[in-house]
Parts: sequence; structure tokens; C-alpha cells
Amino acid sequence: MPPKFQAYAALKLLCIALAAAALPGTHDARAQSDEIPVPAWFKPSFLDLRDDVTEAAAAGRRVMIYFGQNGCPYCKRLMEVNFRERDIVDTMRRHFDAIEINIFGSREVTGLDGEARTEKEFAAALKVQFTPTLVFLDEKGGVALRLNGYYPPRRFLTALEYVAGHNEGKTSFAEFQKANLRGSAAATLHDEPFFRGGPYVFDRRDKAARPLAVFFEQANCLDCDELHAGPLAADATRKLLARFDVYRLDMRGNDAVVTPDGSRTNAAAWARALHVSYTPSIVFFDSGGREVMRIESYVRAFHLQSALDYVASGAYLKEPSFQRFIQARADAIRARGGRVELMQ
Repeated sequence: MPPKFQAYAALKLLCIALAAAALPGTHDARAQSDEIPVPAWFKPSFLDLRDDVTEAAAAGRRVMIYFGQNGCPYCKRLMEVNFRERDIVDTMRRHFDAIEINIFGSREVTGLDGEARTEKEFAAALKVQFTPTLVFLDEKGGVALRLNGYYPPRRFLTALEYVAGHNEGKTSFAEFQKANLRGSAAATLHDEPFFRGGPYVFDRRDKAARPLAVFFEQANCLDCDELHAGPLAADATRKLLARFDVYRLDMRGNDAVVTPDGSRTNAAAWARALHVSYTPSIVFFDSGGREVMRIESYVRAFHLQSALDYVASGAYLKEPSFQRFIQARADAIRARGGRVELMQ
């Protein structure tokens, strides 16, 4: 670390300590218990991303921005599972400067465009809907890779290797995973009673009665196996799926597809056009064929059900923040005497 930045970092830590001492009552016990600390090797940044990118590039490294929030179970898993695996930690510390941003935070962030925003405003500008979201920047501040949601360790390490090796200019992340990800999984795609068969005509130009949910999967996919054995087997999930037209496509398949805007293609080409890189991914479209949101990371039942509810109920039209919708939904369930199991 350059001497100049060492001085900046020391000054920042001193300011944080003085602020904490001056305001002893700013965090209640619940807030403290919900706090998810990042590893000590994260960079103590002043959140001027222009300087962060320049300093990282000068050291032969790249910037990784971690968007998280207190109480996020997937953020906790990232910190307590992924960031305790030796291969991941070694790769992170060797190739990346990791910077933390709270999606509901109030610290000032200066983006690559020079505009200053609060953390909350910056996250909203980047349309961060899931935590953790990880944005990897190249040496010029361009996005080399973005992970929207939690990736299990083996997938996460593959993502780090993809960015550390500067592969974004050579191949897609989906193809890189195909060549480098190994594991023992079911050799065929999973069938479900709620999956509609072909023909795969998703044309929504004249509007449909119900929203559309398209699952992109593939054979030999451990995460697909887990999705079907767990979240998709839950009665509550299936009840919500009944409010959609639900289809499953092989992301590398040749099945003919008519897309929501009426274009003709095949499953693999459409997956590439949508930049689907994680399996399973679920892409949600409204009745008019506009993409509303997608799930493209590891997900458990409560968050999958929340996404289904968010789209099917039309809540996204009034509440642009999926995270705030999840919080309100969890509070409503608890108010009715129900239990919220975030990681089951």
C-alpha cells in the first residue's frame, strides 16, 4: 500500500473511532447483532472509486465492490463460508481490493463518473436488488463481471478466476464456467408438473393473462438439483408458481423459441442474448413481455417465494426496491404469527 494511502487509511480509522466514541447510542442491540462484519483484509476506502481503481491498477489488482446490508443471510454466508476458504481468501488478497458498500448506507460514494451520492443512492443507481451483489471493475473502471446474489464457494472461486485472469475480453462467464466448473450432479434436466411443455411461444405483444417465469437450467448442475429438491418442492412455492405461466429451457438447447417481443430464436441463443450465466436462473416477464427481474444466484425458499410474490402481485410497480419488499413481507408474516426461515 502506498505511503500516501496508508496515511489516508489511518486517518479514516481514527475518524471512525472518534465518531463512535462521540455517539455511543447510535446503534441498538438488534442493529449490532444484525451487523455482518467484513474481513480485515477489505480495503479501508474513502469511497472515491476513481482513486480505488487507479490504486488497484497500479498494484496489478482489480476492484471488487461488495454491496451488502445488515441482517442479510446470504451476505453472512459469503463472509462465514466463502471468505473462510483458503483458496478464495488467497485469490481475493492476491488479485483484488475489496470495498464494502451498504445498500441502505449514508456514506458518500464518488462514482467513476465523478458524481457524489450516498451509498443508498449509489446502489439504487446501479439497480442493486439482491444482497450480496458483487461488481468487479477492470483497470479503467469498466464492469468486468457482476454477480447478483450469493454464489456458493466453488462457483464463486470460478468467478474470481475469471476476473483475475482478465477473461472477460476472451470468453463469456457462462462459457468459462462450462469449461472450468466440475461437480457430480444429475445428468438430465429436472421435470416438474408446473413446467409447461413446448412449443415455447412466449409472445406477449398482445398481453397475456398472467406473468411469465422462464427457468434456464442445464444437466450436470448441482445448484439445479438443490433448487428442485428444496425451494421448488415447498407447497408455498408451488402455490405462488400457479399464478405464472412457467417454462423450463435448457440454456444450451436447440429448442425453437418465440421470445416475448415476437422474435424467433432457440433456447441457447436466447440465453446468450439475455446474458444468462448462472444455472438455474429464473427470468420473470410481466404480461406485456417486459422483464421485471431475475434470480441468477443461489436462492432458498423464502427469497424465491418473495420474488414470485413481488412479481405476481404487481408490487414491483409501487415498490422499486425488492429488498424493502422482502423486509415488509417478512414483517407481515411475523405479525400474523408466522415464522420466517430465511435459509430453508
